[in-house]
Amino acid sequence: MTQDLAPLVLEKFREQVERLDHLLALIPPGALTAAPPVHTAMPLDLLLGHLLECLAGFCATLHAAHPERLAHFAHLRTLPVNHRCGVQEARDRIGEYMSHIAEGFACLTDIDLARPIPTVFVPSGEAVLTLLLGNLEHLTNHKYQLFLYLKLLDVPVGTPDLYHWRGSRVS
Repeated sequence: MTQDLAPLVLEKFREQVERLDHLLALIPPGALTAAPPVHTAMPLDLLLGHLLECLAGFCATLHAAHPERLAHFAHLRTLPVNHRCGVQEARDRIGEYMSHIAEGFACLTDIDLARPIPTVFVPSGEAVLTLLLGNLEHLTNHKYQLFLYLKLLDVPVGTPDLYHWRGSRVS
């Protein structure tokens, strides 16, 4: 079977990461300890560390789909996530995760995407595609959280900062 769907999923993922990197570049100097005025809100630097966990989740899923072929992905588990993280560290690590993610997607076939793999939450297994889409949703939600933090910091961001536009808009 050909690899028809995996490249499409990867392209959507790359779009989200490109917009995430764009938002990271807009973080004002000295703003890393900023947080919304809600006592349970995480500061911006912890959000950056959590975004790394979102990307690590993609790598973990890809590793689980092809553990022998992607055995070298295991070292990614040793990298810190959910920690106070600076902008440059986040951008560098995102680049590292992206190279692994592209490599992992190159291994996937449509059959792989439908194949269930066991998880901590569903020991009987979930389809690789379901896990990848769940990770994409997780990343996208936290990308929006970063967008909201930037708005609260009076950074002039809008819808084009969140989404990759395809073609021309229809009125």
